Amino acid sequence: MPVSGGPTVLGRETETAAVMQRVAPDRSHSEVLVVEGEPGVGKSVLLDLAVRRTRDAGHRVLRAVGSESEQHLAFAGLHQLLRPALGDLDGLPARQRSSLRAALGLADPAAPPDLLLVGLAVLTLVSDLAEPAPLLLVVDDAQWIDRASLDVLSFVARRMDSEPVTLLLGARAAAALPGFDKGYERLAIGPLSGDAANRLLDEQPTRPTGRTRARILQEAAGNPLALVELARAAASGPPEGAGREGPLPVTDRLEGIFARHLRHLPDPTRRALLLLAATDAADTPAAARGLPEAADPVWAPAERAGLVRRDSSGVSFRHPLVRSAVYHAAPFEERGRAHLALAGLLGEEPDRRAWHLAAATVRPDAQVAAALLETAGRARRRGGHAAAAAALERAAHLSPRRADQARLLADAAGTAVLTGQLGWVEHLAAEVRRRTDDPALISRAALAAGRLMTVGAHHTAAFTLLSRIAEEAADAGSPHLLDALAAAAVVRYYSGEESQRQRIEALLSRVPDSPAGGALRAWTLAVSDPTGAGASLAPALPRLIAAARDDAGTLTALAVVAWLLDRTTLAARTFDEAFGRWRALGPLPAGLACAAGWAYLEQGRWAEARSVAAEITEVAAQAGLEHAEACARALDATVLALQGDPAGARRNAERALALVDPLESRSVAVFARRALGLAAVAEGDYDTAYAQFRAAFTEDGDPVHYHVSPTVLAELTAAAVRRGRREPAAFLLERSARRPGTGLSARASSLVARSRALLAEPEHAERHFRAALADEAGEQWPFERAQTRLDYGEWLRRRRRIAEARPLLTEALDTFRRLGARPWTERAKAELRAAGIEANDAAPGALTQLTPQQQQIVQLAARGLTNREIGEKLFLSPRTVGSHLYRVFPKLGITARSQLRDVTDDAVPGTGPGGGVSAASGLR
Repeated sequence: MPVSGGPTVLGRETETAAVMQRVAPDRSHSEVLVVEGEPGVGKSVLLDLAVRRTRDAGHRVLRAVGSESEQHLAFAGLHQLLRPALGDLDGLPARQRSSLRAALGLADPAAPPDLLLVGLAVLTLVSDLAEPAPLLLVVDDAQWIDRASLDVLSFVARRMDSEPVTLLLGARAAAALPGFDKGYERLAIGPLSGDAANRLLDEQPTRPTGRTRARILQEAAGNPLALVELARAAASGPPEGAGREGPLPVTDRLEGIFARHLRHLPDPTRRALLLLAATDAADTPAAARGLPEAADPVWAPAERAGLVRRDSSGVSFRHPLVRSAVYHAAPFEERGRAHLALAGLLGEEPDRRAWHLAAATVRPDAQVAAALLETAGRARRRGGHAAAAAALERAAHLSPRRADQARLLADAAGTAVLTGQLGWVEHLAAEVRRRTDDPALISRAALAAGRLMTVGAHHTAAFTLLSRIAEEAADAGSPHLLDALAAAAVVRYYSGEESQRQRIEALLSRVPDSPAGGALRAWTLAVSDPTGAGASLAPALPRLIAAARDDAGTLTALAVVAWLLDRTTLAARTFDEAFGRWRALGPLPAGLACAAGWAYLEQGRWAEARSVAAEITEVAAQAGLEHAEACARALDATVLALQGDPAGARRNAERALALVDPLESRSVAVFARRALGLAAVAEGDYDTAYAQFRAAFTEDGDPVHYHVSPTVLAELTAAAVRRGRREPAAFLLERSARRPGTGLSARASSLVARSRALLAEPEHAERHFRAALADEAGEQWPFERAQTRLDYGEWLRRRRRIAEARPLLTEALDTFRRLGARPWTERAKAELRAAGIEANDAAPGALTQLTPQQQQIVQLAARGLTNREIGEKLFLSPRTVGSHLYRVFPKLGITARSQLRDVTDDAVPGTGPGGGVSAASGLR
């Protein structure tokens, strides 16, 4: 199947067409394609073809090739990719430019670079580079690109939908590509067909025939590189081992062939090849100085053997397998000498020098360990957590003293937590246990694994580990006791398990009083028991938040506590203030990122709640964090139900329930059931609604989850009254109302009063309605307040107190319209008609019909921000912002940017000072 305007690869016509479609000259939008397959299958050939075609069309290409020995160097892949465009950095906004230069090692930062600003800087840069013509980004051997660079590329890929930019990634089939393992189209390059394999053999300089040809076809198993190399080997005799029973794995066979070639090369050529194979980056000037120039005759035998290519840019291996074969065929002593030679050339690149020294070292060496420790420090300052943890781990292995080994491994475990790789952290913790009996170090390493386990789905196992760490810390008088209990409190919230609260309180009693531990103790109490011991923190929250203005971790933790204690306005405001600080820290402390979304939902900021959900869902799905994804989907399902999209709500809620064990994640289970109940209410199906709301309580009437279940009471009561189930609803209500240990919050009191009003006899209902609306603090929950006004107005109308009903019904209608709560809007309009007022037919504002991201863009543009300023706040490119505005103007019925303020005057409150919740999830 030929491709118009370009060549194809033999046997890969379909794959060639798929790749070439992404680099068509007339592209006006972004494309991301992951080309995957086994080594030697032809991925690089396809990518080379895409590069040639793009350059022939006069368009720009940025390219990087992963290096196995560079995968622990933070941002090495990004530096290679952007190296031809470093001169364009001056056009970036100052903060973006500063962060990117720091990440690339072009400046010595005073503080770690802002990782989200690094991603935004790269997004802005590629957008600017694509302005004159489409841009192609190619990353080959992506499985060896360092994690920090992959994180940035993933960040960019998720946000360049309106850019004429194509990103092609080549990777081995079994390789994990964090950030690209889900949600992107993949082109799997399999073995060649029998016909294509025979055609490829026919094109070789010496065409194999007979038994030799059959053996090559059998051994190669459709791998193009193997076919070519086996045919080359067969030209001078039968393939080595041809008479052995059964085929060898292709990679073993190829490496054996290359090693056979090496044995016949002159010693100077073999030494040059080994030096090239050991080089971290062939384009590094310092390393190049130690290699013979491309014109040097020392390379000629290797070129004739098909091992290398020579051109104006230098010498390179024909395939990564060649490099692997050359490297591993050499004895360790020879490899060590090559690494030492390179280390001697890299005096001005201390990180690469340290890794070369480590590769040449087999015995403990304090100096090399110290060099790696410095490398880890530099990586950490640049935000390269994976690189830092790897350097710490290798430094530990090379440290002469076991005590230093254990300490460095514990440091590595703590750093590796920020990579999200639980298996690695657990391995490091096990290595610490093998090297020391020091309970403090063992506890610190185990705590790192426990903290990471809290964001997984297996909360029972996580709590068991954390409570064991806490108990051991208590016995040893270790300061890690409070740290372990704070993490255990998060698990307690997720699981809702009462025995876990009891265990936390018992262990807390063993914590000595100290000013330093007061905040952590308060956090632990509030998260594990917000209506009991934690409620005493509520009066002090404003003072504590004011004192934490410059401490992002404490500030966000206190925002979570405010939300748990029903101080919703304070919580949302504190989350807003923390947005800028989150960018440097990644996700919210203790993995409670969804708390921001729930606070915004309760406050009526539904677009922002959906933005939280969308960002967490995207990042969690890519990272395999099922509990976090389930929480985000339950949040989004709730907003969709309230907006009158029951089908969308059900899809998200059912997906949330499928992702978790309801006994391990009771919080998510109840949130999801509440969303399903609200979806049923939106459709007028009160039997289903009652069943879903009732699932928030046990058969005995106890809450399934101590914090979430009570929020369902009013909805359950309303559904029960409509289906004639007053008695069971009254039982649940009064049982729950008696449970809180220190009294009801203003929100809980209002919900209980509304429920009692709905259940009461006519002569007693009004005092409960009035009680539900008496506290002005209830205005911070506008939807719940409007529901109470609607219920009260309906009750008054049915008692023919029309004049009193109308203001309540009108206020409820205005709130429902402003929020975009369509089912409740229709019900309020019907009640007003019955009260003699014909409400106009204006649908909810057009703004509520836009996506959450489009709403944020519109509201920021209405405030006068430029496309570039909006892009910085929402982590989008200016072109993407402009594209969104171009598409939404017709939907809003406007033609000019100056009209946006009129559209947003009656809309849901806009984004907070941080400019968007996407920052909350971090660059993961």
